[in-house]
Amino acid sequence: MQRFSGKGVYGAVAVGAAKVLRRQQTSVNRIHIDDPERELQRVKTAKEKATAQLIEIYKKALEEVGEDHAQIFEIHMMMLDDEDYTESIENIIKTQLVNAEYAVSVTSDEFSKMFRSMDDAYMQERSADVRDISNRLIACLSGADSNSLHADEKVIICADDLSPSETVTLDKSKVLAFVTAFGSSNSHTAILARSLNIPAVINAGEEFLNAVKEGDRLIVDGHTGELIIDPDEQTSDHYLEIQKRDEHRKALLGQLKGKPDITKDGREIKVYANIGGTDEIDAVLANDAGGIGLFRSEFLYLANDTSPTEEQQLAAYKKVLERMKDKKVIIRTLDIGADKQVDHLGLEKEDNPALGLRAIRLCLKRPEIFITQLRALYRASVYGKLGIMFPMITSVSEVEKCLAACEQAKKELKAEGIAYSEDVELGIMIETPAAAMISDRLAPMVDFFSVGTNDLTQYTLACDRQNAKLEEFVDTHHEAVLRLIEMSAQNAHKHGAWIGICGELAADTTLTEKFLAMGIDELSVSAPFVLVLRDTIRKTDLST
Repeated sequence: MQRFSGKGVYGAVAVGAAKVLRRQQTSVNRIHIDDPERELQRVKTAKEKATAQLIEIYKKALEEVGEDHAQIFEIHMMMLDDEDYTESIENIIKTQLVNAEYAVSVTSDEFSKMFRSMDDAYMQERSADVRDISNRLIACLSGADSNSLHADEKVIICADDLSPSETVTLDKSKVLAFVTAFGSSNSHTAILARSLNIPAVINAGEEFLNAVKEGDRLIVDGHTGELIIDPDEQTSDHYLEIQKRDEHRKALLGQLKGKPDITKDGREIKVYANIGGTDEIDAVLANDAGGIGLFRSEFLYLANDTSPTEEQQLAAYKKVLERMKDKKVIIRTLDIGADKQVDHLGLEKEDNPALGLRAIRLCLKRPEIFITQLRALYRASVYGKLGIMFPMITSVSEVEKCLAACEQAKKELKAEGIAYSEDVELGIMIETPAAAMISDRLAPMVDFFSVGTNDLTQYTLACDRQNAKLEEFVDTHHEAVLRLIEMSAQNAHKHGAWIGICGELAADTTLTEKFLAMGIDELSVSAPFVLVLRDTIRKTDLST
């Protein structure tokens, strides 16, 4: 039994035989030609054929994964006709008197390298798209089959990487899962895999690809990214149980999808999802969450060597709002500090960072960071139903400063003629005892509260939640914590605000009935917990 690890991009388990896809690296030879016009005509004909193929793939993707994901093949068609791309191929043919295949190959290498060298992650992903369309074009020029994925029985595809078009054209009835040695979770292939509901692990490494053999019994855990070749009986049984759990989740989805989350006595509760990046949106939609109750915006800061620009933030916020359509998306402003550190912000080392310059404190001390984020958020607000949430609040004056910053951002945008929506809900996180104790004064200032139970427990019990030695002292069901939550709920409703919980306790179904009895209006959990929580709510009767 051998174990390997990659990155899971679709949370499901597959057990079956491996089919190892080892592509024959087609070497494109440089051939001197005497008739460049003939080569240019060959390119034109090949492009027409490639476009026809992409149209068919687009139609297939439209049926299987919807318009949002099918658009990548429209982009491929546009890239195929891109003026710079075409001119590069034609110039190489004309000036070097070489064959079309070689001209396309050189152009592919140059454009791929150019995209890879860019700082923007989105543009870096275009490198794979260039290779995909170029390989298709070369296949059309040479008369080869651009799709080499065929299987006679259900198998787990193992490959170095898969292009978006290969992923879509897979015969899903024959594919249990796929594993790639390379790739990223933001690639179109990973996104399409999630949309197609195919268990998948990417970035497993060349070592895995060299170790796995055709026909090997293989376990693919899309939840954790774990891969097991030739598992023993005990391991197989363990993963078969996980498969049964996943099947139960699918059955629940079939029963609950599209239905309101109403208790037996008729009270409707909002069940939202927490996400840490745009690559988790598919999981939110797949689990039929009613919205996003916590979008951790700090992923934009943690993933870059420099602070994200207003445009970079706008692109991320716009994407999640558009994908969620008419469902609410609550984006938390930058929550950096404590256990989340970013070198490029130049923060000084603190003896007790959990009580230090973090979250809203950092934003208020660094208004250039805060206003940039608020401008991006308000600009994105025209694309969906946005809520903005401020973390680590302890005082009325902090909320006043947050509201003033929002007005400043809107004033700037208005002066510049940039559109934004006035219909944006503003809320604060209740994650300090101070915020809970003065919740009667904070509630009239905002539209909603969201309880961050992880920090609220930490600060109430004076227990560092990063310290494993204190685990036995961290009682998440502590009466003091529950009283603070109930106090906040009462004060929120008294002053016309709604209240949700977005911390880990929201997924604790042993507390669901208690939370609903307190008056909690919304529970936001990690996407995999949405269905179980919805099921629990529908079985709860608060009238008894």
